[in-house]
Amino acid sequence: MGQRANGEGSIFPYRNGYAAYVWVTTPDGDKTRKWAYGKTREETHEKWLKLHEMARKGPVVTKSPKLADYLTYWLRNVVEPNLAPKTAANYEMFARLYVVPFLGAKRLDKLTVRDVQTWVNKIRTLCQCCAQGKDAARPEKHSDPKRRRHCCAVGKCCKQKPSEWTVHDAYMTLRAALSNAVREETLTRNVAANVKMSVPRKRKVKPWTVDEARAFLESARTRQDPMYPAYVLVLVLGLRLGEALGLRWEDVDLDRAEMTIGWQLQRVSGKLLHRETKTQASDATLPFPEIVTAALRARLADYRAARAAAGETWNETGLVFTTASGRPVEPSNFRRSFANACAKAGVRKVHVHATRKTCASLLVALDVHPRVAMQILRHSQISVTMNIYSEVSSEETRKALKRLGDHLDA
Repeated sequence: MGQRANGEGSIFPYRNGYAAYVWVTTPDGDKTRKWAYGKTREETHEKWLKLHEMARKGPVVTKSPKLADYLTYWLRNVVEPNLAPKTAANYEMFARLYVVPFLGAKRLDKLTVRDVQTWVNKIRTLCQCCAQGKDAARPEKHSDPKRRRHCCAVGKCCKQKPSEWTVHDAYMTLRAALSNAVREETLTRNVAANVKMSVPRKRKVKPWTVDEARAFLESARTRQDPMYPAYVLVLVLGLRLGEALGLRWEDVDLDRAEMTIGWQLQRVSGKLLHRETKTQASDATLPFPEIVTAALRARLADYRAARAAAGETWNETGLVFTTASGRPVEPSNFRRSFANACAKAGVRKVHVHATRKTCASLLVALDVHPRVAMQILRHSQISVTMNIYSEVSSEETRKALKRLGDHLDA
């Protein structure tokens, strides 16, 4: 019973079963033993053969960390130094709230496809208010009923299930971390890649019509909304919110009617960051029509007046859009201003990011030359732009849009 089978020199009885080892090379280049255990000789022999196969293919990890520890390493050493702050913050949030509480104690090399599939199914149906203690974190007493404990912490579960996109993004965070572990040869395969996960459908957002955009801009101009020039940029040039708020005066040439887009303003993990745009594809030198020139000249006059009024208390940032003291405009404050402007204009409320889809129609209505529109819209082929230009706007709308930039002080 104690004898080893022929050719199994490193398999032997151990405690209540059998043990085996294979000499392997670790990712650090060290030679060491990798052990396998089983209740029977046959089970141990199968594991021993797999170890031999792993050792033949390349370096083998002999000690696997817990998933929570590996995620901490991955976020700090791989994600943060190499990805945009907003992307890194999202990865950290999904790991902290959705992955670690359920799978964090699992050893990395012991994680299975079934573990991941069970986890995905669970978070789909789990109340996140209960799981994350959202209601429990509220005070027991508060003058505002919505700000004191009122649901899960008092036995009235609100059943706040995550959206399909939240579940998908949490899964993709785990998958990305495990892919990195495979690249670093900490794992031999990514078990999350074998889990069935459908991509949720994107919600279709109906953009403004040209008439709705005209009514919105005309209302903001008439009311002398301080953010009117920014509204013009996001609607007429299709700038993203961060790109508009991060625009610097040094990147604007009013005489040549063009600007360079290369910076953005973002609130990430409690910090307001003025940083370069995410990719080189986002960078561009954009020509702009007269309505933009007029709006920016008006903004420049307001900027100079505010700086003179603030005197020594002025905070010079070089940004086009600032508060009365020269500080950057908070993205959340801009969103609120945009929503209020929608209500005052009597137009359908849309998210500020949805305005990019209206940009092309406005350029058509403003009679912007197709070649210029192609550059603004960043199309690679003129045929794509011409398809948009096949749409016809009413003559009244065209005239009304052109008047917006003609007399801002009217």
